[in-house]
Amino acid sequence: MSDKVRYEIEFPINSSPQLLYQYISTPSGLQEWFADVVNSRGEFFTFEWDDTEENARLASKKTGEKVKFKWVDDNKKDTEYYFELRILEDEITKDVSLMITDFAEKDEVEESKLIWENQVSDLKHVIGSI
Repeated sequence: MSDKVRYEIEFPINSSPQLLYQYISTPSGLQEWFADVVNSRGEFFTFEWDDTEENARLASKKTGEKVKFKWVDDNKKDTEYYFELRILEDEITKDVSLMITDFAEKDEVEESKLIWENQVSDLKHVIGSI
């Protein structure tokens, strides 16, 4: 497997951090915008898109602020790759944004960012932040 590169992308979201957190931290919330089907058993999550299924472990979370999922292999062992969804709130303006950290092959970073843009567009639609 070739090495992937880490990248970050930020999206302004017109939402309260508390509401947004529900959509990034729960299987039902994630299923509304991130994947077609999201199931969890304890700390392990299964994400399904069309004919693809990926497994991840909820590596860390901070209520109202962030969640981090580590991709796992077929033996449920952590891989070195993860994605993190972090809620940022400007102290002065109270503007809220979602910072996404993810990994992609070097030549697929732009494509991966476009996928996130589409998914976050769905998220904004679901929470009425258009």
